[in-house]
Amino acid sequence: MRTILCFGDSNTWGFNPETARRFPRDVRWPGKLQAALGEEWEVIEEGLTGRTATLDSPLAPGKNGLTYLEPCLDSHAPLDAVLIAVGTNDLAERYGLTATDVARAAARLASVVSRSQAGPEETSPLPILICPPPVGDTAWREDWASAAAKSAVLPERFRAVADEGGWELIDLGEVTRFSNIDGIHLDAAGHSAVAEHIEQGVRRLF
Repeated sequence: MRTILCFGDSNTWGFNPETARRFPRDVRWPGKLQAALGEEWEVIEEGLTGRTATLDSPLAPGKNGLTYLEPCLDSHAPLDAVLIAVGTNDLAERYGLTATDVARAAARLASVVSRSQAGPEETSPLPILICPPPVGDTAWREDWASAAAKSAVLPERFRAVADEGGWELIDLGEVTRFSNIDGIHLDAAGHSAVAEHIEQGVRRLF
């Protein structure tokens, strides 16, 4: 059996933009990915609302993905692959990051995975960068004022850091967009599209 870790934010956790509650396991993309990959794979969910790649949130503790990733890898080892699905929260005005900063921050997490010994027989798991889909209309909230513009160039920036680091990349913008309800979360159809796209990527790599 192979094991894959889904390390992400509220869209991995399964935040429902319509109800502000959590989608059931069979609706969330990691759950759908598990169903699609079947019994030969174990899919581990590690989603956290508000998680960033490398920065502490001024609003809530424990959102920094960089400080949590290494113990998380050790906790779930041995892992064959790690999906790094962060970047949307990093676009918020409170962090003051450019699109290039966001991509490089995600790349830092890929580097942690590459240097770890959390894979089979103390090898490193395969890090897979996941570029978020385009942010929608977030005019309702000033903290997201420039997020849509920055997210529009994220695929290019993520591709650059993936090529530089020699890491795999899956671009979710190829198959879906965030919900029109809030512009930053997947709806049920989006979760289905993400699961299918990631499944194809995983099967190509393994």
